Amino acid sequence: MTPQSALPIGPLVDAHAAKRPERITLKGRWATLAPLDAHKHAISLYDGSNGEPERERVWTYLFDGPYANLQEFRASLELKARSEDPLFFAVIDNASGRAVGYQTLMRVDPANRVIEVGNILYTPAMQRTAGATEAQYLFARYVFDDLGYRRYEWKCNNLNAPSKRAAGRFGFAFEGVFRQHMIVKGRNRDTAWFAMLDSDWPARKAAFERWLSPDNFDGQGRQKIALSDLMPKAGS
Repeated sequence: MTPQSALPIGPLVDAHAAKRPERITLKGRWATLAPLDAHKHAISLYDGSNGEPERERVWTYLFDGPYANLQEFRASLELKARSEDPLFFAVIDNASGRAVGYQTLMRVDPANRVIEVGNILYTPAMQRTAGATEAQYLFARYVFDDLGYRRYEWKCNNLNAPSKRAAGRFGFAFEGVFRQHMIVKGRNRDTAWFAMLDSDWPARKAAFERWLSPDNFDGQGRQKIALSDLMPKAGS
């Protein structure tokens, strides 16, 4: 045994590449993810995220916004819609047909089969709805089942308590904090890192699908069992 072979190294893995995400439509019961389109989505997204302090709070931890007018917002959305990485998807409320948010697949690394969900903007009309949870399920299912990634990441400002709670609720495991990781809008950002692995996904997929089942909601659309009660704990 040579000194080199005596050193601990990781196990061998199937090293095939994952597929790159595409501009496709992912349809659910409450929400649909569709390629972001400034012409189709700018007005509803602008109205839902600008103009009043409560709506503009959604921009607090994002890299841009809020916007002074629709023209500036539309120009930004046009750039986002053309981006390949991050790849932007509008979140459409199926009941109204209106865009109520957007989210991206980003830091796409097919060779290592690693990908991240980020740039999440959910307007107040989208927040704390079944559609918001379903949008995250649709992305995770696409990432693992269709594209074949082995690691799915979630990162956020360490001061963003709602995002960190959401990561745990959606089945991501906390992995640590990168201190002084970024400067965003002139302010320091320490970044909290979360991830879900392909080996984690089957149990988390089952939890999502049990929660999203129609029989988990009463006649007023209220949940009977919370997703946090169904989701396996980190590390399990």
